[in-house]
Amino acid sequence: MVGGPLPSEHVVWIALRQKMPQRKGLENRTAGPGFILLGFSDNTNLQGLRFTVFLIIYLMVLIGNGLIVLITVVEPSLHSPMYFFLRNLSFLEICYTSTTLPKMLLAFLTGDDSISFLGCAAQLYFLVLLGSIECLLLAAMAYDRYVAICDPLHYSLIMNGRLCVRLVVASWVAVIPVQVGQTYQVFILPFCASHGLHHFFCDIPPLLELACADTFWNQVMLHTIILVFAVLPFSLIVVSYTQIVRAMLKVPSVLGRRKAFSTCSSHLGVVTLFYGSAMVVYFKQQSRDSADTDKYLALFYTIVTPMLNPVIYSLRNKEVRIALKRLPWRK
Repeated sequence: MVGGPLPSEHVVWIALRQKMPQRKGLENRTAGPGFILLGFSDNTNLQGLRFTVFLIIYLMVLIGNGLIVLITVVEPSLHSPMYFFLRNLSFLEICYTSTTLPKMLLAFLTGDDSISFLGCAAQLYFLVLLGSIECLLLAAMAYDRYVAICDPLHYSLIMNGRLCVRLVVASWVAVIPVQVGQTYQVFILPFCASHGLHHFFCDIPPLLELACADTFWNQVMLHTIILVFAVLPFSLIVVSYTQIVRAMLKVPSVLGRRKAFSTCSSHLGVVTLFYGSAMVVYFKQQSRDSADTDKYLALFYTIVTPMLNPVIYSLRNKEVRIALKRLPWRK
């Protein structure tokens, strides 16, 4: 069961609250089985400004990625494997940001930065689920670019519609049960008297810091899953682009090399933004001094990257720009 605490957990929490001291500054903010998101607790006078900024970001994510989904569906010239994966990536980005941003916006409006145990579990599950699927999807997109540039004569034969659908479905099927297990292992832990989570949303590293139990096996499971669903796909991306660069260097004309690079630059930019910040958060040694850095880097790969995704693809892709111009004239 992933959704909520077992009855015995309430007994553990009550006992821990009676025996363990509260963290400084959190005595009056940790009532009830749940968590307090302290990511924006430094300056409450900026809540109105923060609400405006993050609302604009959320609208940009919804509108930008929504347009990508729309034009790749209605525009016949974009019915290709590359845009099929792009459509799925944009849909994933909308779901990804919707896991965290609505709760943050509500906290800015009401001043209530608490989150229930069940809400935190659900938020964590969908966050790690969608993040893992995005890693696999980016690897599939890299393979698509590899086939298009390194084996163009067999591209339509290899990257057929059936294979594309299978790659996307396999990404979801492979990740769902694993992340159910990981979320369950985190939320069966007993948490300390202070439930102040020094983050903007529920994430595994800050939750493990609050656990009043040995988290060794949780750390092992976390890094194993990262190895399988993040490092391995990233390695496949690196191998694909290594082969792509070798193929590009063999192209005799400068124009040909530039055209080949333009088909990969957008995807490469998204990969760099997403993996660059995420790997720093999950692979460097966790410490109190790095808590602020970690949470802002987490904002980057969960919010900023989805916002920039449609901008990168529309500005760097001539076909997308043409399709966007034709969109208002379509019935």
